[in-house]
Amino acid sequence: MIPVFKPSVGEEELDALRESFSTGWLGLGPKTKQFESEFAGYLGIKFAVGTSSATAALHLALKALNIEGGEVITTAMTFVSTNHAILYNNAIPVFADIEEDTLNIDVAEIERLIGPRTKAIMVVHYGGHACDMDPILDLAKAKGVAVVEDAAHACGGEYKQRKLGTLGEFGCFSFHAVKNLTTGEGGMIVTSSEDLAERLRALRWLGITRSTYERSGESRYAWEYTVAEVGFKAHMNDIAASIGLVQLRKLDALNARRRQIVTTYNKAFSQISWVSIPAEKPYARSALHNYVIKVPSSVRDDLISFLADCGIAASVHYFPNHLYSAYAPFRKSLPVTERVWKRLITLPLYPDLTPAEIDHIIATVQEFGRSRCLQ
Repeated sequence: MIPVFKPSVGEEELDALRESFSTGWLGLGPKTKQFESEFAGYLGIKFAVGTSSATAALHLALKALNIEGGEVITTAMTFVSTNHAILYNNAIPVFADIEEDTLNIDVAEIERLIGPRTKAIMVVHYGGHACDMDPILDLAKAKGVAVVEDAAHACGGEYKQRKLGTLGEFGCFSFHAVKNLTTGEGGMIVTSSEDLAERLRALRWLGITRSTYERSGESRYAWEYTVAEVGFKAHMNDIAASIGLVQLRKLDALNARRRQIVTTYNKAFSQISWVSIPAEKPYARSALHNYVIKVPSSVRDDLISFLADCGIAASVHYFPNHLYSAYAPFRKSLPVTERVWKRLITLPLYPDLTPAEIDHIIATVQEFGRSRCLQ
């Protein structure tokens, strides 16, 4: 079975793990600090704080903004961790509808929904494609509202030559096994604020102001520390960071390979009348995390089954969050989201897809159309 996602890892990552094992320091330590520094440098931003996951990153970013009791404008077209992070902070998700072509949050919807209780706007760069950030940032500035970028899909992506994740108060990244840059599991928060970065470092480590590694680096081990507020166990470790350092150096090449595959897909699928290919706006250079086509809702599930019968996994990203029972108190009508999600299929996309596999995927979609006499 050709999977939907597959990590591109190998001997270099294994060598990095062996090096970390040899140091005797596997927790939050020197490799994490190095990864944070190099990741910030790659993005061109001042501070990066490694976390255990993107979910943790989103949780801590919103915690640092003191949003409790307020509203956060967000999208339902996302993985649930985006909106769980709002609920973790005892805030209210206010769902905005999306653009039908990009599947990103609609700026006009944000403008309609923003109000005196709004504490933050959470934007998700769906599939790695940039939201239209300038009008969002202008609106947020005018209203005194923070912007948090859920850049889980967007590592290496750009908006008007600026790296995604660097445009709001915080950018939150995922290094899950299926992401463009993987550490197996992990995340990162980036910010331009030294004060916020310092608070985040404490929040990820139970509120402790200095980590064990920082205290062990002193000439005489200092066992004392201060706990200024209740924090969480959400830090990155050096095992993950050692993989991340290798992956970061490969990221641009891995993303370039994704673009080659997407170019091949787009050329083929743009010739099929019943398939709509992903949009990429002139202001964006997508990280191309996933490849999502739109097909008639009446055949979506049948196509997924047909692909599976032919040895190809496909998926749906995403079931709209506001329709989950856990979000019933916040449910509202989102006409575009509710219409378009029924048309979505995620096809395999990862750098190690072979030309033969790509051809098989394309041919299988074409064959399904012929079998259904789709025009």
